[in-house]
Amino acid sequence: MILLYDIGNTHTHLGLADNRRIRRQTDIPTASWFENSAGRQVRNWLGAARITGAALCSVVPRATAFVSGFTQNAWGVAALELNARTLRGVGIDYPKPSTIGPDRLANAVAARHRFGAPVVVVDFGTAVTFDVVDRSGNYSGGIIAPGLAAMTEYLHEKTALLPRITIREVKGSVGKSTQEAMLIGAVHGYRGLVRELIMELKKELRCPGLPVAATGGYAKLISSRLPEIAQVDPLLTLEGLRLVWMAHHKNDRQTQTRR
Repeated sequence: MILLYDIGNTHTHLGLADNRRIRRQTDIPTASWFENSAGRQVRNWLGAARITGAALCSVVPRATAFVSGFTQNAWGVAALELNARTLRGVGIDYPKPSTIGPDRLANAVAARHRFGAPVVVVDFGTAVTFDVVDRSGNYSGGIIAPGLAAMTEYLHEKTALLPRITIREVKGSVGKSTQEAMLIGAVHGYRGLVRELIMELKKELRCPGLPVAATGGYAKLISSRLPEIAQVDPLLTLEGLRLVWMAHHKNDRQTQTRR
């Protein structure tokens, strides 16, 4: 089995996969890698699963070393770290490839594998990111905007009377309370932001039927009323990691066969 780590600022998303698909998924706090509790959480979740391979993408460099060391010590497996050099499945047409977030590369790989090219991925995380694979199958750049939770938290932190809200669907367009008014601005307004940016990308790529995939925490909520988004897949980043690991494993086997 292949152990997958998508290490984000808040959570580390874990996946257990085989050569066909992701079999199980869970999340642990990324901070737990620095508190010596993550290893126990991972082992408890895996149970008796036999780990023969691992891959990771990380936007928290400090955690990367912890994860790599833990994986090597626990199963004698070197975790493949996804970056611009180890990428497989898409090319890169970008001035400074080393600055591309590895989770964004994983998303691009999975989306191209599923939809072909061109394709766009919208990832609703701490920030919302739009990642573009062009007609040639190359990662060519994207868009970054504030995340939905970050926007609402900012309003709460920077104003005296606006409360912290739990983001959810809301009916109507006129709020009858402060909380309702904030929810309308957040949810309906955020859909407008996403719709407008997708429209601009369609023009830029000259592709009216541009397929758009969504992933991340608020993907299901925001996409529910956006027909522009073709598919929501919470496992997209992990699936991209799995595909990259499989490509490396295939190359290793072919090299061994030629020898």
